[in-house]
Amino acid sequence: MINFGTGKIIAIPTYDSLGRLLLNPTPVRLGTMQDISVDIDVDLKTLYGSKRFPISVGQGKGKIEIKAKYAEINGAILGSLQFGKTAQAGVRAAVFDFVVKVPAAEGGSQAAVQFTVEPPQGATFVTDLGVLDAATMESLERAAVTEGQAPAASQYTVVDGTYRVAPSPRERTLLVSYEYRAEGANAKGQIFQLTNDVMGPTPAFSLLLQNSFDGKNLVMKFNRAVSSKVSLPLKNDDYAVYDLSAQAFADAADEIGYLCLF
Repeated sequence: MINFGTGKIIAIPTYDSLGRLLLNPTPVRLGTMQDISVDIDVDLKTLYGSKRFPISVGQGKGKIEIKAKYAEINGAILGSLQFGKTAQAGVRAAVFDFVVKVPAAEGGSQAAVQFTVEPPQGATFVTDLGVLDAATMESLERAAVTEGQAPAASQYTVVDGTYRVAPSPRERTLLVSYEYRAEGANAKGQIFQLTNDVMGPTPAFSLLLQNSFDGKNLVMKFNRAVSSKVSLPLKNDDYAVYDLSAQAFADAADEIGYLCLF
């Protein structure tokens, strides 16, 4: 048969980061496929006599590597396939350059100007990520809170999302960045908590590749595979195309999978 295009890949997580069997795994689809390659490689052992070419050749160790490039990111590829983690409902994210208009001080007041940021989705403020002066694009210096004392003109303080800056005779525009979190079923997102697990136990998944062209079909199924690399090459002026590299190996029944043509 003749093949054209990349086909489709669906992976099903089977073991988590601690090597525990998953009872109700959610399949993971690699979307907008760009390239797929399956490399089957075995070592060849050769026996020579006194002549130039071997008199016997035997296959030694082998490996099967799967490489895929895809353009549609799925958090489960990183979270489930690479790290073996289960998703939790929630959002962890950042707000960049939130515009805050700081009014001019009235009557030459020397009191600090205070404002509180309100994260989206009713979320909770986590940590400050910096403040810029919009006029100069220079970073303000974060200072320790001193009771009863306003920050210097080039400084700011922050406690739980409440910022304090120095008074100014003119209105100022500040760009505030911060991290926030929202948790629970109402937060429309998935969080995969990444931990520093011990070496040895390995997250694994089964993987099915199918490609169809001109009425013919190629199907490859690998019963157990492990991801060795996932890359996110984000670009300034082009679409991101992500990479997944995995290696297949035998399952508990000593089976690798199957190859089907029809």
